[in-house]
Amino acid sequence: MCLFVYIIFYQLKIPDPRENSYHWRKGLKLFSVSRQLLWKQAQSFPLFPALGEMESHMFECVNQAAVHEELEDETRRLCDVRPFLPVLKLITRNCGRAERLLDSKIGVLIGKGLHELDAINDQEVKDFRGKTLRQSEEKMQKVQMMSCTEWLQASFSQQLEPGPGPDQINGVSDRSTDLKVTIHFDQSQVVHILFPPTVNYMIHLLLSYSFVAVFCMQYIRTCVQTKEPPHLTLVHSSIIQEMFDKEVSAIGAWSAASRYLSLCASARRAVPRAELLCKPAVSSESSGRSEHTWRDSTLEFEISVCDLPRMTRLCIAIYAVMDKVKKQNGKKSPRLYPIAWVNTMVFDYKGQLKTGDIILHCWSSFPDELEEMLNPIGTVQTNPYTENATALHISFPEYLPHAIVFPPFDKVTSIGHCPGESARPSPPHTISWSSLKEIMERDPLSQLCENEKDLIWTLRYDCRENFPQSLPKLLLSVKWSKHEDMAQLQVLLQIWPKLSPRDALELLDFNYPDQYVREYAVGCLRDMSDEELSQYLLQLVQVLRYEPYYDCALTHFLLERAQRNRKIGHFLFWHLRSELHMPAVSVQFSLILEAYCRGSIPHIEVLKKQVEALSKLKSVNELIKFGTMKNARSKAKEAMLTKEAMMTCLRQSGYYETLSDIHSPLNPNILLAEVNVERCRYMDSKMKPLWIVYNNKLLDGDTLGIIFKYGDDLRQDMLTLQILRLMDLLWKEANLDLRIVPYGCLATGDRAGLIEVVSSADTIANIQLTSSNVAAAAAFNKDALLNWLKERNSGDALDHAIEEFTLSCAGYCVATYVLGIGDRHSDNIMVRSTGQLFHIDFGHILGNFKSKFGIKRERVPFILTHDFIHVIQQGKTGYTEKFASFRQYCEEAYLILRRNGNLFITLFALMLTAGLPELTSVKDIQYLKDSLALGKTDDEALKQFRQKFDEALRESWTTKVNWMAHNVAKDNRS
Repeated sequence: MCLFVYIIFYQLKIPDPRENSYHWRKGLKLFSVSRQLLWKQAQSFPLFPALGEMESHMFECVNQAAVHEELEDETRRLCDVRPFLPVLKLITRNCGRAERLLDSKIGVLIGKGLHELDAINDQEVKDFRGKTLRQSEEKMQKVQMMSCTEWLQASFSQQLEPGPGPDQINGVSDRSTDLKVTIHFDQSQVVHILFPPTVNYMIHLLLSYSFVAVFCMQYIRTCVQTKEPPHLTLVHSSIIQEMFDKEVSAIGAWSAASRYLSLCASARRAVPRAELLCKPAVSSESSGRSEHTWRDSTLEFEISVCDLPRMTRLCIAIYAVMDKVKKQNGKKSPRLYPIAWVNTMVFDYKGQLKTGDIILHCWSSFPDELEEMLNPIGTVQTNPYTENATALHISFPEYLPHAIVFPPFDKVTSIGHCPGESARPSPPHTISWSSLKEIMERDPLSQLCENEKDLIWTLRYDCRENFPQSLPKLLLSVKWSKHEDMAQLQVLLQIWPKLSPRDALELLDFNYPDQYVREYAVGCLRDMSDEELSQYLLQLVQVLRYEPYYDCALTHFLLERAQRNRKIGHFLFWHLRSELHMPAVSVQFSLILEAYCRGSIPHIEVLKKQVEALSKLKSVNELIKFGTMKNARSKAKEAMLTKEAMMTCLRQSGYYETLSDIHSPLNPNILLAEVNVERCRYMDSKMKPLWIVYNNKLLDGDTLGIIFKYGDDLRQDMLTLQILRLMDLLWKEANLDLRIVPYGCLATGDRAGLIEVVSSADTIANIQLTSSNVAAAAAFNKDALLNWLKERNSGDALDHAIEEFTLSCAGYCVATYVLGIGDRHSDNIMVRSTGQLFHIDFGHILGNFKSKFGIKRERVPFILTHDFIHVIQQGKTGYTEKFASFRQYCEEAYLILRRNGNLFITLFALMLTAGLPELTSVKDIQYLKDSLALGKTDDEALKQFRQKFDEALRESWTTKVNWMAHNVAKDNRS
């Protein structure tokens, strides 16, 4: 007998963030309470014994996606579940509670139920999930064997600063060797502070472990440079042990030939830099309105099956032939209109050549989207939206009686060993060293002609001996359509010296799809420290798009390092989750997220609380955007009512508890303790970003701020800030600290994300407007900025603030020039009270400057106004030694970036498929090559930069005019 019990809450009202009333109990946790009430009332019914134990049942509902959702986690609030109707169904648990609870939590984290992955009828998906599940179980067993110290290092790793020691830091060498540290005690520790056994306190253990390591902590060094005492909290080791025991115990509870390739397809031309293995095959035209069948149903490509590389992909384009148009030479040619494209691998994930009929659901094409018909850089996954997608039926030939499988690695290398070939470099007198050296020193964007490719391949052993970093150029010189050359490369790759991790990043680009090349690159990345890996994690996640199969070396490497270091795991989680809405990577990223969660069970609760908090912030943002307050009589009244509604919402227990005591998604080492509702607000811009303020439990009166933005894509800002952080790192490695402020920015979902609030800072526009009664004149007051700093600093502190301003201004002048950052109005440049200048809002990069009526609004290569110079020279007229030092900082910083120009090009190239609005093709990256003058000598490049510097100074009046117009338009003073 099956017993179903339905519970209907007639008085329940599901929360709607667009409503301006809050009388319903949004934070109600109904599941466990309702189950107890049900059992109590059911005792009076005759079939009550048939119900069995209460713990063997759970509730189920139909959610907003019209999917049955099992409510295993009884701590969730009903407003977070958001059932479609106020109806819950009682069902019997079919398996272990712990397993179902884990599946439920993982489903909440990745934004989709695991039943969706279970329903995918793809053997590759099933095999990948099975393999990662076994690896996750092994990982959890290893975690249980960790010592408390090992667990502490993995879960709470410190962010370290590169560069020199304390005696070489600007402004530190002339100070006393004593460092004033403020130690905070918890109230529970007061009893023990008279005679504390110091061995039991973790701060003592950390300090005695390595003094240099403590000074290298980013927080400690920042405090030293800003002359602020570090604030540390003494934590008894028993508390750490308790945290460790809690996680480990939680883990234990949860661990219960000569033939030609032929097929039916339509294709045309190839994209530059993609290795074209043979001439494209083009079908005949097909007329009709819906279903199309091509007469010449078999397309034959001029390449033997035996010469197909393992990673061969078939790229197909469907296009319409429009009316012919007359060209300049008088001839008429058809106008081609792209309709759709799709890619598929020729070999499946097991290395077997595909055979038989398959259906490919295509991706739509647009005339301005692609310069070419084909899109080989695109995904090999078919369009999941099958109802509205073009369906292309193709048939691969059958190769009977046996399937064709790509040869194993040992077979490939046996073919690659040539008995008569010497692995030694050629004698020096037979080599055109100057030509080879010139080729190897080119940037990654430079094209190689056929003669140069032949030279590189002929001298491949010389390249290995003398130019090991030239491996990418060697790979571009291989004839991949000849299996003999391909085999010889694999042999050479086994003896190729290991590249530095930074050089190896280029090998993960689309131009190098070979499986063994990518495995070699991942092997080089294993030498990365956790800090270095975090620096490049954004790109490493993006190049997962280039991986044709779910089970690959890069995926396993990222999972391994993420599960070893929780901070890496934190950002891997958010980088993946923020793009789950993209159909091309939805399944792939969901599988990786599931694998990470199963291998990092203790991290699930931390991430779950962050996901819930962001969901609440989104609801508040929607309340502000679509609330009923727009009917107010005036804008002031509307703003007041909207803020009141926002604060009322934040005060509710469901919101307040969810938003409090969470680890910041921007930096998991920071705890956002309790929301300071009175200081929270929304910003008066189109997307109404939320300004959320948190109290710091340790520091009385001190606060932390984050900005939640919904409606804008923050990934371009995130990329720009990552590059600024890298520039800061490279400068520090060269003993040049330019006091950059690469504030935190993290995309968390579709057009949603968080931005760190930089404390004690204001915009140039506000500083200027505050000092002037007339908005139009404010931009021309060169004393405003210097006076603002004087009001907040005096004596030595003022000198230090001006030095901070000088260094940071130099850094941002160079950075904004190299990256081509546009839209630099006075609200996009800020200054801290300590003197640090920094830029915000990077919606225009790589030379995409704003224009109006076809005229560029920004005519200078970077922002360097006379009021900046006025601060640098401390109000003195004429160009002084301080200005000369400033110019020297700029030139030195520029040359340091030039020496690392290839790295910047590589990082931007790896982001080409991310879908950023101003990074869509190699042409966009060409701006970097030009700004860094990579094809020139250092002297020529420095001459070019000096010309740009003089131009920025000479034309700074145009910047002032732009700032005046902006100040007048945006003046919100009452």
